[in-house]
Amino acid sequence: MTTMPAAFIGHGNPMNALEHNKYTDAWRRFGASVPRPRAILVISAHWFINATAVTAMPRPRTIHDFYGFPEELFAVEYPAPGLPELAAEVADAVEPTWVGSDADSWGIDHGTWSVLVHAFPDASIPVVQLSLNAFEGLDHHLELGRKLAPLREDGVLIIGSGNIVHNLRTVDFRHPDIGYDWALRFDDAAREILEHSPTEIATLDSHPDFSKAVPTPDHYLPMLYIAGLADTQPLNLLVDGHAAGSISMAAYTLGM
Repeated sequence: MTTMPAAFIGHGNPMNALEHNKYTDAWRRFGASVPRPRAILVISAHWFINATAVTAMPRPRTIHDFYGFPEELFAVEYPAPGLPELAAEVADAVEPTWVGSDADSWGIDHGTWSVLVHAFPDASIPVVQLSLNAFEGLDHHLELGRKLAPLREDGVLIIGSGNIVHNLRTVDFRHPDIGYDWALRFDDAAREILEHSPTEIATLDSHPDFSKAVPTPDHYLPMLYIAGLADTQPLNLLVDGHAAGSISMAAYTLGM
């Protein structure tokens, strides 16, 4: 079986699920260009909990994990099937890290479906989510990503969904398409590492703009999984840009 590509997607505003823009166009091109996967494993910024877990239900629900948005966004459903047996494969791949099997509490959150409604709009490919363990450091998440590599050789498309720069305290929606100077600097530094030496990405926490760019780790960590998968292989920029000053929309692919 052909080794599946992988990707990190900067998903940004949930409204991207309904909009047509350069980011959603890039996600659509990505989905159309990859071989049909056996399943999609997504590491989403929005399942940030106190453990490592994987969804294991046959019919995961669509989670609308936000508030204050138009009713049409809450009406979006992404009825992809699950793949319970993939939970066991993930647990085996990342040993000795313990992985919980979630049969009923989570599902498909907006970090996942806001991207997949564009990349794979027919929702026919099984989707499984892997949580982010909030108690673990950057190196742990990078290593978990590396351990997931055998799944790609067995037909699993792995997607990290977050944002390299994500500071909601400083957003300015009057400027939907700009990045603050510090956000641009940090994004450029991340790009330099991801395109040349991705496994060194955990060292970016020493960057002078790290505390502004990553005030909380949830949206940053999914990128580490894809960098871990890359090992010494460079990542390729799929699309870049910024939103509201302090959100990076950069997306990268691996093995395309």
